[in-house]
Amino acid sequence: MATALESIFDFNPVTLEQRFEALGLPKFAAPQVLDWVYTKGVTDFDAMTNLSKLARAKLVETFTVLQGEVIRHQLASDGTQKLLLGWRSAEERAEIAKGDIRLAGGDPSKQTETVMIPTEDRKTACVSSQVGCPVGCAFCASGIGGLDGNLTAGQIVEQVWRLARLEGVDRISNVVFMGMGEPLANFAAVTEAIRTINAPWGMGVGARKITVSTVGLPAAIRKLCTFEIPITLALSLHAPNDELRRKIIPWAEYATIKELLEACDEWFRKTGREITLEYILLGGFNDRRDHAIELAALANSLRANVNLIRYNEVKGMPFNRPEDGIVQRFQELLRELGVNAHIRASRGRDIAAACGQLRHESKARS
Repeated sequence: MATALESIFDFNPVTLEQRFEALGLPKFAAPQVLDWVYTKGVTDFDAMTNLSKLARAKLVETFTVLQGEVIRHQLASDGTQKLLLGWRSAEERAEIAKGDIRLAGGDPSKQTETVMIPTEDRKTACVSSQVGCPVGCAFCASGIGGLDGNLTAGQIVEQVWRLARLEGVDRISNVVFMGMGEPLANFAAVTEAIRTINAPWGMGVGARKITVSTVGLPAAIRKLCTFEIPITLALSLHAPNDELRRKIIPWAEYATIKELLEACDEWFRKTGREITLEYILLGGFNDRRDHAIELAALANSLRANVNLIRYNEVKGMPFNRPEDGIVQRFQELLRELGVNAHIRASRGRDIAAACGQLRHESKARS
């Protein structure tokens, strides 16, 4: 069986130099290759003209830049763009490299969606960390079909790289891990990807403009406190008490809100950075006045902002999108109670690219 090509996105300057040495290539070629890929956007090794012909031939034999395949590219009326990417296994890629036409002709079975959200002053990449999702929140399309595997650090970085090169996108200014999957359940790959996304030689996105959103794994939150890059942390709370939260988030059985907030408080004490509580408003379920009062008490118990998200409909799920007036009154009450609360705009709803709508397409079709 042919050997699968290695992704350049899985390397940093040090590890790529080490790999080049092992292949008999000059170490100084490693930063040159990274510059071609990240600065110039070149993915064809033969076009990297400051490398020798021998080096380029060895690169073609050993490496690839783009692992994923764009299965579909959609543009929403508000300028949001969504890519459906397919990821083949190492074995499949090796067979294709060997010339297996049968495999090359079909869509990859592992697929994820990633989204570019534009505003006047920023271009935000919403990236996935897993194929599917193990959490299975009752209101979210990403968990339909469960988890089908973790993405590698390189596959996560590739999403940001691809979004940065879409038409109308000069560069990605912000990255949010709010796509498919639970980022802290793929901790090693996510943190390694963040290093590349943040690095000047990589995507160059500022640390404070990178947000990791988690449904709540207290041990992983505490582990993230020691991460050397000062990113932003968001907790997907979505309910103001444990009884309500367990009805919509299966993993709420494993950690109470009190335990989650204790981990978040440790995050603030060790990093000095406020946390964001994310709260999806589900019509008639968690959007009443008493829910807002409970939520305010939680937010005021630690240094936290609140992002209110109007539910984006998912076919087959038993929830409704709340009316604008209810959402506004919920926010006003939080603010009256001293909470810094914002309503997040729903972007890309007409192409199912809004919060909670990303899904494993091949699972959905089947």
